[in-house]
Amino acid sequence: MEYARLLSDAITIGEKMLCSGAEVSRVEDSIVRICSAYGASRVDVFTITSSIVVSADFDGKTYTQTRRIKSYRTDLDMLDRLNNLSRFICAKKPDGEYVEKHISEILGKKDYSTPFQLFAHFLTSGAFTVFFGGSLFDGIVSALIGALLLLCVIFIDRKGINKVFSNLFSSFVITVLATIFVKLGLGDSADKIIIGNIMLLIPGLALTNSLRDLIGGDIMSGVLRFLEACLVAVGIAGGYFAAVFVMGGAV
Repeated sequence: MEYARLLSDAITIGEKMLCSGAEVSRVEDSIVRICSAYGASRVDVFTITSSIVVSADFDGKTYTQTRRIKSYRTDLDMLDRLNNLSRFICAKKPDGEYVEKHISEILGKKDYSTPFQLFAHFLTSGAFTVFFGGSLFDGIVSALIGALLLLCVIFIDRKGINKVFSNLFSSFVITVLATIFVKLGLGDSADKIIIGNIMLLIPGLALTNSLRDLIGGDIMSGVLRFLEACLVAVGIAGGYFAAVFVMGGAV
């Protein structure tokens, strides 16, 4: 077994799990278990939201690798596949080619098609608006804005814009469109329409994982995740207030 190759594969699995929304404890535990399954006498893993550092002792020699995390998104399907692969690796200890082949298959899976994502945004934003007290008419308008929001997010992602500014711009677009629709008589409550769409931007998973990391003793990672969630929330609020200023008053 090429231990450097094994360590690289283990870090790749941990990296992609972290990028898909896993908490730090799950990432570190998976890397430790994989290395230990192949005979590592000691494994030290340090993980935060932007970096993974691993040192593992194999046959009296220490191997160390670092992986920089630059971006991530929530993908629970990929997380589940990677988690199952790590369990299989620990149980069966396959060779490096098998592991890398299955990692490539998982990472190469196709995303949901754009039409399907448009439908999901359409349905979810409309449902949230009705849930928060909006009328059925508000729900329809919110659903249309939700579909437009996805197109806006796709455009922003392609430009590589920072997540905070991405949410600021998206919140601004939501508020402006909701206000325009209501002023045109195509909706009853702009605030309900806005809430229904802003729910799609709320960093709920990041906040939840930050609390799990803090409770689990991963203080640094928990604080970083919490601060990131707060910054995203500030961006959302900033986009709303900017739109209110542009549109000339509260909605």
